Amino acid sequence: RSQTSPDHATGVVFVGFVIKKVCSGQEAERESKMNRLTAAGAAAVAGLAGLGLATSNCFYSVEGGHRAIIFSRIGGTKDDVYAEGLHFKWPWLQWPIIYDIRERPRKISSPTGTKDLQMVNISLRILFRPQQTHLPDMFRSYGVDYDERVLPSVANEVLKSVVAQFNASQLITQRAKVSQLVRQGLVQRSNDFFIDVVDVSITDLTFSSEYTAAVEAKQVAQQEAQRATFVVERAKQERQHKVVQAEGEAEAALMLGKAMRDNPGYLQLRRIRAAQHISKSISESRNRTYLDSDSLLLSLKGGAEMAEKVKSSRR
Repeated sequence: RSQTSPDHATGVVFVGFVIKKVCSGQEAERESKMNRLTAAGAAAVAGLAGLGLATSNCFYSVEGGHRAIIFSRIGGTKDDVYAEGLHFKWPWLQWPIIYDIRERPRKISSPTGTKDLQMVNISLRILFRPQQTHLPDMFRSYGVDYDERVLPSVANEVLKSVVAQFNASQLITQRAKVSQLVRQGLVQRSNDFFIDVVDVSITDLTFSSEYTAAVEAKQVAQQEAQRATFVVERAKQERQHKVVQAEGEAEAALMLGKAMRDNPGYLQLRRIRAAQHISKSISESRNRTYLDSDSLLLSLKGGAEMAEKVKSSRR
């Protein structure tokens, strides 16, 4: 009995050890499977992410009013121009260059000398757009900021050549013609740089302070001359009026003397009219006045004496 007890205990311990080894092996196998599944999932996620990133880098979009050209690390700038929409490109090897082909305004100011050596500051508003078919050539020569590189120099050159043909006063009186010549020159010169000029307008025209002061002084002098001319003309008119008035009075006096000489009753008629006028003035007055026939120029005796004098003068 005492001999069998140790053997029995040893067998129990051995069975427990075997069971423990089997359980630990199963747990390790499960952990290994879980690790393999986790690695596979991570690899799948990374693959999907890489595929999505590669797919997104393979396409680009061109918005409305724009055009695109492709630059390649292998062949340089391609000659194709891509319209609006979604397009394919090779990642890392190619990338798109987008151009805005809509009409855009640009304001340029330039101090320029006129034909009579006056300085004038002219501001232009230029409406332009790039030529679609020449976008690759434009990118090779001038880049994306072509308007900054080309338009200021071209506009200054054309402005100076056109303004030098006119005097300072002609720039104001012939403004439409100046604008037309500037537009023609800009259209021709910009075409050499693959730019279409749609419209050109003169927005501001400013002369130097010295020229402005000279013009104002000239206007003041002209106004003073016109005022002096008006004064002289008015004096001539007044003199002519006095001459005519004197001639009229002299002629009236002659006619009156002739009437008195030819018709003695004419003087009496004038005396009666004078008396009527005096009596009317006195009657409208608030004061009471008494006049005799001599005061009213109605003295018959005086009239007879005057008639006798007229008859004697005719004799």
